[in-house]
Amino acid sequence: MKMLETKQLLNTKYIKVYEHDYEGGRVFYNATRRTEEKLVALMNEKDRDEMLPDAVTCFVVIDGEAPKLLLHYEYRFAIGEYLLSPPAGLIDECDKDKKDALILTAKREIKEETGLDIKDADRVFEVNHCVFSSPGFTDECNALVGAVVNSDAVSLSEEGAVGGEAFNGFLLVDKEKALKLLKDGRDDKGHFYPIFTYAALNWFVSEVWRQEND
Repeated sequence: MKMLETKQLLNTKYIKVYEHDYEGGRVFYNATRRTEEKLVALMNEKDRDEMLPDAVTCFVVIDGEAPKLLLHYEYRFAIGEYLLSPPAGLIDECDKDKKDALILTAKREIKEETGLDIKDADRVFEVNHCVFSSPGFTDECNALVGAVVNSDAVSLSEEGAVGGEAFNGFLLVDKEKALKLLKDGRDDKGHFYPIFTYAALNWFVSEVWRQEND
């Protein structure tokens, strides 16, 4: 479908809104962090397939005697509640031109939000280079990065949180608990959780993380 015109309707420091006018009189709106020259809808197919996502979501497994998925409760201002979530964060501007930008971001966010230092013996790898959050309303996208930490003795801390981030404790989830969370569709407090939590739980219980980089 051919794009006829793109018009910016809102421009603030943290969010922009564009109107996309498509062939056939279809008008859609895009709430995004991106400037106009980086809008996904305006990219050709090659650039879109190779683009850098906006952020990284981290699927962290503590691979000890009984492997566990690391989740935490992060305050989501748009929801007004602490939601069970994986660690995540935006890619820093200074890292965007680096070949290993996604891995660097994952290691930084894991350290800031959980206190964990990724060691040489641990594995950090791309699970998916780019997934779209809600493509009917935004072109925002995340890379999914797996981190397998080879230890039972981990010390977790929320003290590295920066900016407006707010956290309220960790949850280490074994396979049985992950299956229950998937079945229930809610956390132990009865709250719904983000789609990225659902993805992390599925990835964990599938045990595909055991084969990565083999």
